[in-house]
This record gives sequence, structure tokens and C-alpha cells, in this order.
Amino acid sequence: MANVLVLGGTSFIGPSVVRSLVEGGHRVAVFNRGRSEADLAGGVERIIGERARIEEARDAFEAFGPDVAIDMYAMTEEDARLAQAGLQGIAGRAVAISSMDVYRAYDRLRKAYPGPPDPVPLTEDSPLRDHLYPYRGEHRPAGLDRPYFHDYDKIMVERVVMGNPEMPGAVVRLPMVYGERDGQHRYWQYLKRMDDGRPAIVLNERVAKWRCTWGFVDNIGDAIALVATDERAAGRIYNLGEPNHPTTTELVQEIAAVVGWDGEIVTVPDEQLDPGIDPDQQFVGGTDRIRQELGYSERVSRVEGLRRTVAWERAHPPEDGAAGIDYAEEDAWLE
Repeated sequence: MANVLVLGGTSFIGPSVVRSLVEGGHRVAVFNRGRSEADLAGGVERIIGERARIEEARDAFEAFGPDVAIDMYAMTEEDARLAQAGLQGIAGRAVAISSMDVYRAYDRLRKAYPGPPDPVPLTEDSPLRDHLYPYRGEHRPAGLDRPYFHDYDKIMVERVVMGNPEMPGAVVRLPMVYGERDGQHRYWQYLKRMDDGRPAIVLNERVAKWRCTWGFVDNIGDAIALVATDERAAGRIYNLGEPNHPTTTELVQEIAAVVGWDGEIVTVPDEQLDPGIDPDQQFVGGTDRIRQELGYSERVSRVEGLRRTVAWERAHPPEDGAAGIDYAEEDAWLE
């Protein structure tokens, strides 16, 4: 059993990671600012502090004695360097939470830089983005106003964590994650229309055929816990996500089956509904490496994950649940 220090751990994915670690018999401590309430598993120790002053917590870290540290919330190179400085000589290994947005295919998908679509599935060895800092300047989507986004880049985080020979690192690249506590409410746009009794859901005809990789939050938590506690993962990078990759149409049909919605799915061309992305770039990640090397498999089925997601979304709707929804415009498309 291992002593695992989790940096962050109280927002979306963190509680699932902590729960999986505790259920696996590991001793867990969470380091955060103490501002977020989370239903963490019993027996979890808490170390209060700020990343910017993480070295002030070194005595507490040494007292805990982490075999491995999981950094849930390193968004910039500076975030990663601060964590490394606070953990150097204390933690035996480090795990960084990265994203599939490191791949060049992400730039192709969001039409940030021209080029032909990259082949899928994306493996851990697929080409990374040619351009750093994806949300600077004109490539910053509307609504992305978090202060760290100017310097956000998981490529830089990975370089720091994997480049420290004195504290072997591992990286997990996340897919689109859904489930309880999802602050982005990724499935809400479909669920709301179904719950509002809409006769049809309108999709761009090319987006309807687009595929990406998804992962239910508790399964993602299990995978991160596995990478953290299996010494074979040191020095390795792993894509996470489900083995099946539904099209957008199939995703809507899956949610409809859970909800009991019997409406239609109607497709319209780009001229009527701007896709906002280049759907010719599929965003599918291959997950063979973690399955073959570490024996990973999902504990929660896709159907059960969707059921739990629907229940949580209904109990925790976004503050502006109708944002971006124009039923009058949709009705005009359906005429």
C-alpha cells in the first residue's frame, strides 16, 4: 500500500481519485486551499496551503511521507515547477494530469491552424501541437476567462514532470470527462431539450457523425489511482477513456434511452448551423497502453455512468441553463 499525496482533489475528478485510492487501501492526504468542500472518503488527511507558497508545506509533506504525488491542477509550466519544488526530495514519484488537447489534432479540430486531419486513434506517440499556449490571442474561445488561460499549456506541464530524473514522473491524458460534479455540464444541452419535451434535437450534419473519446468520472479516477500506485507506470504516458467512441448522434441516442425521450434527431448543413469545429478531425484517443501495461478496465458501465450523470445534472443544473438555446430558431429549422 502507498502513501499518496493529492494536490487539489476536491473539485470534479479529484474526489473520484481520492475515493478510489482509499478503497484500494492506500493512505491519502489532500493538499489544497481549504476553500472547497468535497465529500472525501473517511480517513483522508488534509494539508492546507497555497501552491504559490507550497514550500511552506514541506514539513507537513515530510511528516506524511508520500510515496507518490498526484498533481490534479497544474495548468501552466509555473504550476508544475512550483509543485516540483515543493515535493523535491520528499515524494518518490509524481503523476501529472494532462489532456488530449496536447495533440496536434486538437488544433486541427478547433481550426486554429490549417492542415489535414491527423489519423485516429491518437496514440501516446501521435504528433503534439506545433504551437504552444493554445488559448492566447485570437484562438481563445469566448467565455474562457480564467486568469491562467494565457499561460495554459499541458505540453509544458508534461515537460516539467517528465524531465525530472530525481522524481520519476508519469502523465495521464484525459478525454472528455462526464459525470457528477462536471462544471462544464457537457451533456446538459441534450438533457434539457429532452426534459423540456422538445420534439427534435437539431445537429449539424457533419457534427452528427463526429466521434470523440469520453470517460466517466469515477472510471477516470480509478485509472489515475492505478497509474499513481503501480510503479510500472513511472516514466510512462497514458491516454485515458472508454474503448468505444460514439458519434454525436449515438451519444444523443444513449442519453435518450436513459431519459425515455422518443423525439427525433434532425441534421442540418453548415450554412444553417455553424459547427464551430472541423468535424473532419475525429478526436478519438487509443487507450490500449494502459489496458495492456497496467491491466486497466472500467468499473462503471457506460449506461450506469449516463444514469448517474443525468441524475446529477437534474439536481445541479447550470446557473443559466438556457444559455445558447433558442427554441424559436430550432423550430424554424424543423419546419
